[in-house]
Amino acid sequence: MAKKSKVVKNDQRRAIVARYAQRRAELKEVIRSPSSTAEQREAAQRELARQPRDASPVRLRNRDAVDGRPRGHLRKFGLSRVRVRQLAHNGQLPGVRKASW
Repeated sequence: MAKKSKVVKNDQRRAIVARYAQRRAELKEVIRSPSSTAEQREAAQRELARQPRDASPVRLRNRDAVDGRPRGHLRKFGLSRVRVRQLAHNGQLPGVRKASW
């Protein structure tokens, strides 16, 4: 079980990323575009740097949906490896069977 403060902080980051996503995409397009001038690029880079750090999607952490465990996250299930194994052994994940050979 992860600390509640870490889980809550990650949820706050998710909201901030969603809030700034459109503006970040516009600024990055100006920076990337070959038709924009050097002044426009510099202005876009300055504005991008002025945005909050938590607005960047790379600061998000994939966490277990049940208990917030940050390591061993499996995207397909949205759970950690420990939780997937536990639920699979209990038969609570449809379509997942324990391999044996």
